[in-house]
Amino acid sequence: MMRPPRYAFYQQELELGNNTNIVDWSSFCREVCVFWLEDQQNPIGGEGIVVEIDEAKIGKRKYNRGRLITGKWIFGAFERDTGKAFIVPVDDRSRETLLNIIKKWILPGTTIMSDMWRAYDCLNHEGFTHLTVNHSMNFVDPETGK
Repeated sequence: MMRPPRYAFYQQELELGNNTNIVDWSSFCREVCVFWLEDQQNPIGGEGIVVEIDEAKIGKRKYNRGRLITGKWIFGAFERDTGKAFIVPVDDRSRETLLNIIKKWILPGTTIMSDMWRAYDCLNHEGFTHLTVNHSMNFVDPETGK
């Protein structure tokens, strides 16, 4: 027996009519998430608080395969204990760009965890405690599972 297309499942699950375009519904849900994140945009961290940071390129792949070709860079942070977070678009991943955002959105004294991107090398000298994860060795900490 052949399964219906994935969008048909969502249409049925969300009780959407046949004329409802699932792409429009998906776009609406994405906009709701963006508005929620913008509303949550407050500085995070502080003494004794761990904040994870990372940057990512959001975009399209040619024929849905391989590496991203076009897109926009975003930078985000997540406060482990509270779940507070922020995401901001960035023009590039340079040290200057990322450090300005970190200083604006993350409070001094915060313990920042990041990957080993060279732009983050200065964080120990900027009022933060900086810990790194080497993704080529571990993607998840084998001791904590985080």
